Amino acid sequence: MSSLLAGFLPILCFVGLGVVVILAASVKIVQEYERGVIFRLGRVQGAKGPGLFFIIPIIDRMFKVDLRTVTLDVPSQEAITGDNVTVKVNAVVYFRVIDPVNAVIQVEDYRRATWQIAQTSLRNVIGQSDMDHILQERERINETLQHIIDEATEPWGIKVSIVEIKDVELNQSMIRAMARQAEAERERRAKVIHAEGELQASEQLALAARRMNEEPGAMTLRYLQTLVEIGVEQNTTTIFPVPMDMLSSFMHTNIKKDNA
Repeated sequence: MSSLLAGFLPILCFVGLGVVVILAASVKIVQEYERGVIFRLGRVQGAKGPGLFFIIPIIDRMFKVDLRTVTLDVPSQEAITGDNVTVKVNAVVYFRVIDPVNAVIQVEDYRRATWQIAQTSLRNVIGQSDMDHILQERERINETLQHIIDEATEPWGIKVSIVEIKDVELNQSMIRAMARQAEAERERRAKVIHAEGELQASEQLALAARRMNEEPGAMTLRYLQTLVEIGVEQNTTTIFPVPMDMLSSFMHTNIKKDNA
């Protein structure tokens, strides 16, 4: 009897080990931020998780999909803008998986596919935009990129939330040209502001002249005020203004004498 048990003992150990291996293979644990896509004999059964569940060994296969937001760094892309300026632009894309089943069965590698779509879309959008728009309207370009990439990756169960252009690189000649343009623009604005100031000053002087012309003594009071201001400054030269009406009457008297 003991010899019979000794003969079956290795078999029992082998069977027990096989049962343990099968049970270990059938038990699956999926984290809170993951989903497990189950295939049974090649047909998809859906996504399970998070938590503990069982599958049928050999018959079932499981692929884990991470649902957390992925930060995708798009390397510098060299492109020619709409106004024929060569630039290098890099960006960052934030996306996450919202449909684990489509992310597994619709595309071979959704991360690499999204990365390629982001590069292509970045070059296309830069090629359709002018240099000034890229520098001044970056938010609009970010929104356009986000819409294009999100629309392309939607069949894969991917949701692109944010696209941001990080840096725009220009060659040195273009930087110098833009600096000259900015300097010329500042000079133009300074001249326009100076001309507007001269126009406003002339309008105010014309208004003051009309007001003084309405009152005969206003000009005399203005001359006296000027004398007071000169005296305050303690100048060595003092100017005594003569009212214009006095000069006009004097000139009128001389003209009458000459005619006589």
